[in-house]
Amino acid sequence: MKLNFSREKLMSRAILVTLMVVALVSNALVQNKMNRSRSELGLTRMEPLENAPPMLAFSSVALGGFRGLIANALWARTTRLQDEGRFFETLSLADWITKLQPTFSSVWTFQSWNMVYNISKQFEEPEERWRWIESGIQLLRDEAIPINPESSEIYRELAWIFQDKIGGNLDDQHLYYKARWAGEMRKILGNNPDLPAIETSTHPDVVAKRNELLETFGLEVKRMNVIQENLGSFDWRLPETHAIYWAWLGLEHATEGRLNFLRRIIWQSMNLAFERGRLLENEADQTLEYAPNLDLAPYTHAMFKKMRQQEEDPNYYSTIDRAHTEFLQNATYYYYLHYRLNEAVQWFQELKKLFPNSVPEGISLEEFALTRFEANLAKSNMNEARVIVNGLIRQFLYYLALGDEDQALGYRNMSELAWKRYQDRVKRAEARLALPPYAELLKNMLDRIMQGEEGFSANMIASLKTRVEVVPESEAP
Repeated sequence: MKLNFSREKLMSRAILVTLMVVALVSNALVQNKMNRSRSELGLTRMEPLENAPPMLAFSSVALGGFRGLIANALWARTTRLQDEGRFFETLSLADWITKLQPTFSSVWTFQSWNMVYNISKQFEEPEERWRWIESGIQLLRDEAIPINPESSEIYRELAWIFQDKIGGNLDDQHLYYKARWAGEMRKILGNNPDLPAIETSTHPDVVAKRNELLETFGLEVKRMNVIQENLGSFDWRLPETHAIYWAWLGLEHATEGRLNFLRRIIWQSMNLAFERGRLLENEADQTLEYAPNLDLAPYTHAMFKKMRQQEEDPNYYSTIDRAHTEFLQNATYYYYLHYRLNEAVQWFQELKKLFPNSVPEGISLEEFALTRFEANLAKSNMNEARVIVNGLIRQFLYYLALGDEDQALGYRNMSELAWKRYQDRVKRAEARLALPPYAELLKNMLDRIMQGEEGFSANMIASLKTRVEVVPESEAP
């Protein structure tokens, strides 16, 4: 009797197991049909997991609508691993979550952030770091955005990587990243591309460029031209330009909240592009030099005013105003530094009109231009003042060697003014504290450069020799 009961129990279990298997298989068959129908109707995107453990792959198919539960469990596990610093392990889990819940924007941005900011820092070699940064960009650009074209979060994260990780200077390999990105763009566009011509040309080589920009970097030449028509002419070798591009694209397509973040990235990147958006290729030393892009000043100024009007958070007004004030101060200074005095006067007047409290009453343009180092000069001794003036003279000769005569003359003008200001101060004290004549300081610096004592390469010295006639031999101010 006992034996029969055991047989009946086993048979019951076998029947239950069979029914469960039939139910799961039936559910999978029905779920597959439902997934295909939902996909055809554009209601969802349900791709099978790749390279996942068998149990996870089976569960995701069998459970169908319960995929969200799996994703939640994986997300909790990913968070714990992230807190423990196990970044590589979180990578696979985050990848599975994006397959389970492809419209969950936060997982895409989390995975990209992990690649760009965490995993890349595990390597010492800049090439290895750059590979992970590129992977994070590609993940958002090539995979996340096509699935989530209306997600402001994804556009913002992609724009932020260009503005902060590549364009910023917190990573000790940031110069390498900038050079790599500039090189990628240079291969296709050169140094000074004619974008309107590239957009309309039917020449096979130009068409190939357009296709490569779109397929490899997600850049549509038509949109690039629209941005330049509205915001000014940018150098597309610079990361700030691409931060603007993706934020602009986000504003065109994104419909969910936090659009203010995209607008902020645009004005912040425009401000950065104004300050350092002119790329000078030092062919002699094979390095990149950055200088202000003065042509962007009117566009940047207009963008600040527009963003102030569009900003939805009144608590953020003061942040925009501070940045706008700093921009106008820089515009005044940079135009003066480049010896474009009429425009410097115009920007100085605009600064005083919009933010009168930011400028001491009665200060002249010359005095304002000197305020950046005025404090140092005011308290400096003779040796410290000489260091300041010599530094400005060196910058004058450096940009002269590069062939950038506008900036060179601006630095010469500033060095002369600094010299005069110090001389006027010490005349009221003791004549023995006076600096040597300006022409003597200039000649001494030039001699040191020619003798290889100032770090100029042989090619830079040779370049300077071809332009040295611009330097007066004996005339002192």
